[in-house]
Amino acid sequence: MIIERIKFYEPEIIVREVVEALKVKNVDVVTFVPNGEPTLDVNLGKAVKLLREKIDKPIGIITNSSLIYREDVRGELLLFDIVSLKVDAVSENIWKRINRPHPKLVLSDILNGIRTFSRNYHGRLFLETMLVEGFNDSIIEAEKIATFISELRFDKAYIAAPIRPPADQYVVPPREDVIMKIYGEFVEKLGEEKVGLLIHPEKPLFGFTNDLVEEIARTIYVHPIPVDYIYKLASDRGLDGNRVIEELVSKGYAKIVRYLDKEFVVPSVRR
Repeated sequence: MIIERIKFYEPEIIVREVVEALKVKNVDVVTFVPNGEPTLDVNLGKAVKLLREKIDKPIGIITNSSLIYREDVRGELLLFDIVSLKVDAVSENIWKRINRPHPKLVLSDILNGIRTFSRNYHGRLFLETMLVEGFNDSIIEAEKIATFISELRFDKAYIAAPIRPPADQYVVPPREDVIMKIYGEFVEKLGEEKVGLLIHPEKPLFGFTNDLVEEIARTIYVHPIPVDYIYKLASDRGLDGNRVIEELVSKGYAKIVRYLDKEFVVPSVRR
């Protein structure tokens, strides 16, 4: 676990691979959402600038907000057309329980960084609060989070729940009636048009090519995929879904886990 910004990939390589992918895939937005926190990459700003020279698609980023207290990080986030920030808690003890942050991170600095960024940013700003049963699903904390968000300039605040396999199996979503009470608190403070729900499995929209096994292997490191969807992907290409899954497992790419009574393909080892 680190908070020092370092180099991960050469920006030129990232840009080249994105440009090549866009030759065969039609997308609405090119999003930075790696296996980890994207703002840890010291070359993030350079990568965005180079990419903007090569493509005409909006560029977005999904970040956990942990480094937004840094001026250099806020400056690079300003380069994006769309930014999604996490606000899972505004109480120190709850934040530490649910996010398990690096010991050098300070919640008040992060919240101040979010405030500063929202004032200076002119793109589309989305906020996400992930509710976990027994952690941040009290009405008191929901009121505090909604009050904090009300101080910001943003486009939409989403209430989410863990619908894909988490790192720890004890993590589960709150009951739906609890979620709806929290939704009501958000609506009261932010307005109905400003609040959205992400509590049910989304329709998978992956743009896979025919190199199915390799592309699934890369995708599951950032987005576990339901087994039934892999069967559909395989069927659409005239392939046997069971064989695709067997190959993913035999090559050491993946394993099958059950979460909330549904089977998912996840990485065999976290990178």
